[in-house]
Amino acid sequence: MAWVKTINVKDATGKLAQLYKRILRPDGNVDNIMKIHSLRPHTLEGHMYIYKYILHHSGNKIDKWFLEAIGTYVSYLNQCEYCFEHHYKGMERLVDNQSKSDAIRNAIMANTLDHAFDAKQMAALSYASKLTIDLGNIAEQDIVDMRAAGWDDGEIVEINQVSAYFSYANRTIMGLGGSLKGDIVGLSPNKNDAPDDWSHD
Repeated sequence: MAWVKTINVKDATGKLAQLYKRILRPDGNVDNIMKIHSLRPHTLEGHMYIYKYILHHSGNKIDKWFLEAIGTYVSYLNQCEYCFEHHYKGMERLVDNQSKSDAIRNAIMANTLDHAFDAKQMAALSYASKLTIDLGNIAEQDIVDMRAAGWDDGEIVEINQVSAYFSYANRTIMGLGGSLKGDIVGLSPNKNDAPDDWSHD
């Protein structure tokens, strides 16, 4: 499952057992991206707080389907199949329109984003791309461009944080050899009105 030792649910004790209980899936297991933290439960806890407060929080103003789309795009740029598949499925559920979801997936994979996103969304995705693969050239003008496209500064913070979070998540799972094997793709702790509820839907 990974290149480092991981601890299964049945073998967990102490703090790890408490955290696993909070993030159990309906099948009684936990996602591999969380299990990969199991030798350092404090980093699992930190990851979950970051994830919930950045992606699934009622304080966000941007539609969650688009935040998921940003995460899917960043994961594709980072060649992270794990996060790409998980969060594409989450986005697909939120969009609730198969032809639109298929168009988004195809546009991301073919680098034809304008086939599935409007000009405002394209500005956010352009920033997310630059933050992911051309960080050294980020400049104030990138923020100016997003404002000109219609994003306010609070929304720009959301776009920045979601983009940055996914690069972190991609590097966590890929850097330690995690895979989709055994996961239920698309389940997530996603209740926006309860950031401390880590149960899976």
